[in-house]
Amino acid sequence: MNVLLIYPKFPDTFWSFKYALKFVRRKAANPPLGLLTVAAMLPDEFQKRLVDVNVEDLKEDDLSWADMAFIGGMAVQRDSALQIIARCKEAGLRIVGGGPLFTSEHDQFKDVDHFVLNEAELTLPLFLADLAKGCAKPVYETTEFCDIRRTPTPMWELIDSRKYASMNIQFSRGCPFNCEFCSVTALFGHRVRFKTAEQIIAELDSLYHIGWRGQVFFVDDNFIGNKAYLKSHLLPALIQWQKGRKEIPFNTEASVNLADDEPLMEMMVKAGFDSVFIGIETPDEEGLTECNKRQNKNRDLIESVKIIQRAGLQVQGGFIVGFDSDTPSIFQRQIDFIQKSGIVTAMVGILNAPPGTGLFERMKKEGRLTGLITGDNVDGTTNILPKMGLDTLREGYNSMLQHIYSPEHYYKRVVTFLREYKRPKIRTPLSFQRLMAVPRASIRLGIFGQERFQYWKTLCWTLFRRPKMLPLAITLAIYGYHFRKICSLKIAQ
Repeated sequence: MNVLLIYPKFPDTFWSFKYALKFVRRKAANPPLGLLTVAAMLPDEFQKRLVDVNVEDLKEDDLSWADMAFIGGMAVQRDSALQIIARCKEAGLRIVGGGPLFTSEHDQFKDVDHFVLNEAELTLPLFLADLAKGCAKPVYETTEFCDIRRTPTPMWELIDSRKYASMNIQFSRGCPFNCEFCSVTALFGHRVRFKTAEQIIAELDSLYHIGWRGQVFFVDDNFIGNKAYLKSHLLPALIQWQKGRKEIPFNTEASVNLADDEPLMEMMVKAGFDSVFIGIETPDEEGLTECNKRQNKNRDLIESVKIIQRAGLQVQGGFIVGFDSDTPSIFQRQIDFIQKSGIVTAMVGILNAPPGTGLFERMKKEGRLTGLITGDNVDGTTNILPKMGLDTLREGYNSMLQHIYSPEHYYKRVVTFLREYKRPKIRTPLSFQRLMAVPRASIRLGIFGQERFQYWKTLCWTLFRRPKMLPLAITLAIYGYHFRKICSLKIAQ
């Protein structure tokens, strides 16, 4: 049987890095880890082909070759998924849907023949067994959580790694916290399940074997969910793995209580981590209480961010406006926090209620749901009726984006961050493509860009004050160009 695995296209979003990727001649930020892992779970006798629509077109030859199409993705890829499903249907393929999009919304996709939902480690074998017997059912789902120590290494050979800016692997699933708006625990539970250190080393070895030497993103929703195992097993193994080879930089996601554990931060930096995404959400204590973000309460959040930065980890932050407790003053408070903290990559979104979350159920009971989420963190939409009033919320939100991503304020944050940041030993290798990004940035941003004054001012400051961080400063300048493009497009809509 010929199986075609298809990954739908991402629209232009904050995390797509579409406009930044052009500087390094890459097509997409990350490969489709879920489909690559599913491919490794399929029987050896299946012939497999993967098409990531973000880096290549889905051709008629692909469709005519296939007997069955596996489609997986997230809510933000919904429109592209619908288009792909229509093409597969027209080609007469049996269609299988899985992943977060279909797990949350499978009743919205009438042309999909089979849904393999929740965690594929549990539901895919059931589907394959029935398929072999000729009695495959429409829906396979479970309320149980799998043992990811049995999850295979992704089939990296199905992709061309040169088309991506970063590779990704997964160490754990689940989160010990229960934020009201977050769908992570609905999908993966509260108990943190993790792969063995040996599994992670095997996955890194497989990436190294195909020639990958760039950034690797640990896609865990909370990498530090089990600190004891990190300290005793995984981080020592990563530190040892980095020795004797061209060192690979890592980044991940974590909760802000990382700042409370200096030895853990030191080990992460030594292992190769140089940045971490943290859900800050709001500087307002009442808002944190409302969304049950208890790990962020009763602390100086700005100081926590700076502690992490000083340890050698760049903090990328997530922020939310539109909590019931928010008043119009929240927009300036968020701006002040972002500028003072030096969080250069600040993703600000309006509160949404994903299916399966506590917020979704609360909004449903209160009659405040207005539809499905778009899955785009910065498109200025929401699927709930905010107490502040939708017009006031959108106006304040748009003014926030315009402020924090204006060249003046963005480059000020870059300097604020570089003052605090402790440059780690392991850095992203300067490949030919990254070296070529320097003149491209200097021409596009430093000569023709609206930010040319701030660009050269920041680079001169860096050259004299933090000369070894000049490549990072240029990288952040390129990111800023992307963020401004995205924000301007969203506001124009």
